[in-house]
Amino acid sequence: MSGPARILLGLLAGLALGLLARLGLGDHPALAGAIRYAIEPLGRMWLGALIMVVIPLILSTLALGVAGLGDLKRLGRVGAVTLACFLGLTALSTTLGLGAMNLVQPGRSLDPAVKTQLMEAYRGDTAQMTEKMGLSQSTFDINLLVNIVPRNPVKAAANGDMLAVIFFALVLGIALTRMREDRVAPLKGVLESLGEAMVAIIELVMKLAPLGVFCLIFSVAARFGYQLLWNLLKYMLTVLGSMLLFQIVGYGLVLRLLARRSPLDFLRRIRVVMVTAFSTSSSNATLPTSIQTAERDLGISPQVAGFVLPLGATMNMNGTALFEGATVLFLAQVFGVNLGLGQQLVVVLMSVVTAIGVAGIPGGSLPLLMMVLAMVGVPPEGIALILGVDRLLDMSRTVLNVTGDLTTATLVERFCGKPKAEGSAIIEG
Repeated sequence: MSGPARILLGLLAGLALGLLARLGLGDHPALAGAIRYAIEPLGRMWLGALIMVVIPLILSTLALGVAGLGDLKRLGRVGAVTLACFLGLTALSTTLGLGAMNLVQPGRSLDPAVKTQLMEAYRGDTAQMTEKMGLSQSTFDINLLVNIVPRNPVKAAANGDMLAVIFFALVLGIALTRMREDRVAPLKGVLESLGEAMVAIIELVMKLAPLGVFCLIFSVAARFGYQLLWNLLKYMLTVLGSMLLFQIVGYGLVLRLLARRSPLDFLRRIRVVMVTAFSTSSSNATLPTSIQTAERDLGISPQVAGFVLPLGATMNMNGTALFEGATVLFLAQVFGVNLGLGQQLVVVLMSVVTAIGVAGIPGGSLPLLMMVLAMVGVPPEGIALILGVDRLLDMSRTVLNVTGDLTTATLVERFCGKPKAEGSAIIEG
C-alpha cells in the first residue's frame, strides 16, 4: 500500500473510531483519560518530530538558495527579472488563497461552542510562541521589525524566533555570495548535507504519518464529533478552486499581458509537465521534463531554462504559498482565532519566504506550515484536520509550482532575450 493510501486509511480509521467513541462513551472519564494520556501524546510526538526539522531546514535551504544565485552584483537583468517574477507570482497566489478563504469562510460555520473547546484544548501550546513573536496584535508593531535582526542567532533559534532565523539565513546566503569559492565551498557542503539530512528525517517521519494522523484525528473526532467534516470539505473545494483559478486566470493574464503569449497554447504545450507534476507531487522529480519542454515546446533558450527552472524548483513555490496562506486562515477560522489585516499580511510574507525553504518532495511543506500556524497563534496540532486531504492538494499545488516556473522562464525569455554571456552562463559580466 502506498504512503498516501496508508495516511488516508489512518485518517478514516481515526475518524470512524473517534466518532464511534463519541457516540458510545461521550464525555466518559475513561475515554478522556485515554485521549489525554495515550492517544493525543503519540500524535503530538509525531508532530514534534516534524517541527524539530524546521529551523535547520530553513537555515540550510534559504542560505543555499541565496548563495546559489551567485554574485548579486553580477546577476544582471536576467537574475533581477527572475527574482521579481518569483516573488511577484508567489505573493499574488498567496493573496488569492487568503482572499478565497475570507470570501467563503469554510471554518466560520462551525459551532461556536466547538471552536471554544478546540481553542481551550490547544491554546497552551501556542500562546507563549505567539507572544514571543510579537504577533498578538492585528497590526504591525515596530518591535516586530526591530526584533527581526537577532543579537544572538543561536538564542533566536533556541527560542523559536523564526523571523530572526529567516533573516539570519538570508544574510548568511548573501555573505556566501561575496566570498571566494575555495572559502565558501566547505560551508556550502555542510549546509547541503544538513538540508539533505532534514529531508531524510521528513521522509522518515512521514512513514509514521498513518499512526500520527490516526491519533490526532481520533482525539478531535472523539471530542467534537462529526461537526468538522462539512467544514473540511468546503476548505478542500475552496483551495482547489483557488488553485484552478490561478492556474487558468492568474498565469493566463500574466502570459497574455506581459509575455504576449496565448495562455491556452501555453497550457497545451506544457501538458506533459503538468501531468508529471500531478503524478509525482515533486517539483524536483518534474525538473528534467520541465527543462525539456521549455526548450523544445516553448522555444526558451537553454541558457534561460538552465538558470530559471532549477532555481524555480527550489525558490518558486506559488502553489505551496497559496496552500499555506489558505490553510492558515482556514484553521484560524476553525479554532476561533481572529486574524486581522496585519496578521494576514504577516501570513503572506511568511508564505512567500517559507515557500523558498520547502523541500521539493511530497509533504515537504508541512513542517514550515506548522511554524507559520504557531506564529499567528493557531495551534500547529490543527494540521491534523487537513492531512487526510493533503495528498490531493499536494498533487495540485505541485502543478501550480511547475507552471509558475515555466511562466517565469517565458517572461525572462521575453524581456531579456538571449543572454549576452557565452555558453551556459547567463550572468552579465
